[in-house]
Amino acid sequence: MTTVSGTAGDGTRSREVFTLVYAVFVAGLCSIIYELLIATTLAYFEGDSVTYFSLTIGLYMAAMGAGAYASKYLTGNLMLVLVAAETALGFLGGFSIPVLYWAFANTDAIVELYVALTLLVGFLIGLEVPLLTRLLERYDSLRVSIAHVLSLDYLGALIATVAFPLVLLPLFGTFRSGLFFGLMNMSIGLLLIWRFSDRIGRGAAALFRALSVLIALSILAGLVFAHHLLGMWNASVYEGRVLHAERTRFQQIVLARHRADLRLYLDGNLQFSSLDEYRYHELLVHVPMAALRSAGRTGLDVLMLGGGDGLAVRELLKHNIVERVTLVDLDPAVTRIGRENPHVTALNGNSLTADSRVRVVNADAFGFLRQDTRLYDLVLADLPDPNNTDLARLYTREFYRLVRNRLAPDGLFVTQSTSPVHARRAFWTIHDTLAAEFAHTYPYHALVPSFGDWGFVLAADRPVDVTGAAQSINVETRYLDAGVFPSLFRFEKDIGPPGGKTPAAISTLDQPVILRHYLDGWRQWER
Repeated sequence: MTTVSGTAGDGTRSREVFTLVYAVFVAGLCSIIYELLIATTLAYFEGDSVTYFSLTIGLYMAAMGAGAYASKYLTGNLMLVLVAAETALGFLGGFSIPVLYWAFANTDAIVELYVALTLLVGFLIGLEVPLLTRLLERYDSLRVSIAHVLSLDYLGALIATVAFPLVLLPLFGTFRSGLFFGLMNMSIGLLLIWRFSDRIGRGAAALFRALSVLIALSILAGLVFAHHLLGMWNASVYEGRVLHAERTRFQQIVLARHRADLRLYLDGNLQFSSLDEYRYHELLVHVPMAALRSAGRTGLDVLMLGGGDGLAVRELLKHNIVERVTLVDLDPAVTRIGRENPHVTALNGNSLTADSRVRVVNADAFGFLRQDTRLYDLVLADLPDPNNTDLARLYTREFYRLVRNRLAPDGLFVTQSTSPVHARRAFWTIHDTLAAEFAHTYPYHALVPSFGDWGFVLAADRPVDVTGAAQSINVETRYLDAGVFPSLFRFEKDIGPPGGKTPAAISTLDQPVILRHYLDGWRQWER
């Protein structure tokens, strides 16, 4: 082994070592960020976060192995190869998220692009680490070089995994974070060119310097105009004019208007359309309220899980027998929209601010139920569909057991339960899971045009005369009346409980089968 200590001054040696050490650290930081961003973006667009994060880890590690194996065939000007790899990595990593956003809006090949990007980034990182090790070996022994490279690479990965959920995602979102770290990655290539231009070669150094500056300027332009680019993307994906768009640490929120139709989207999934949301919320609220009123109940204490837009609370407040409403929604940004956005407050009648009976709590529904000690007469779950693991746990037996523990002896629970048409097995899985905890369950459904045929399940530990309660609706409604009630609880043969001798599908935290049934059901209806 030879070192440069005899041919270069200590100052030059220190600067060269620092440059390579910086490259190792930033490479480890950027590579993990890229993979987290790619997996998060796919989970956001396609759902099923467990599948995509698992695939990402597997593809990334396999590609790193392939890159490391390929590096043994590289000889000659290793610094030039490293600069080329860093330039390619900065370009791919920086533009990976914008490319995925574009693919979601314009093609059906987003999964294929995801696989290609994950493999390419992993291959380049796998190529890069052995190259840096071999270059650092010129300054220290192989033993020391490997220790330095791996320790700094792992340190960068640690910082990335901590910063990603706590800082990058909530403050900058996936789009800007990808561009920023692409720019950071390009700094490695530019620094290597500046520090080692004599080893790279004058012509090659000039070529890669120009290419790196061009890529860096393109990424910088993407960062500067990110707001406008995201606005254009939102306009192409969400019909109508986007009134509000933000990425929180929990989800992407978009509020859009098309003519008279105001729509709220969470992670790309429609939450309500102002043209027909009254159907959904009347079904969710007034069916159990009619049953409670017919039983002579008064002074009701109601727990609302989800529903931060305030639309279900609007319906609850129509009932003078409701004494208190506690709304629990995870994302403060959603309840802020429900309280402050003039388009939404005009729709919900200022339900979250104008009535002293309403209390808003920003917390995870699962955690809230575990810590709360109150007993409620009615618990309503207006939660997003179970299209990822975080949401699927809110449709498990363990979650429903927590709900049951928070119900008064004659209390009722109702949950929205997706579409029995589009996701038949998912709907009946929710029903069967509830039936495993509650003595009596009453599935019902109706047409909500923006969603299609939509389902709900009412559960209780006492018999409920759901059809006889129809006469107890004594509040103003636009859709629901006594004549509609009997049809709600009838299911046609093709959307009723799936036949066969298979046991009831119970979804648990350990085996959240609801996620698979939900995704399988809705995929049949995708374009």
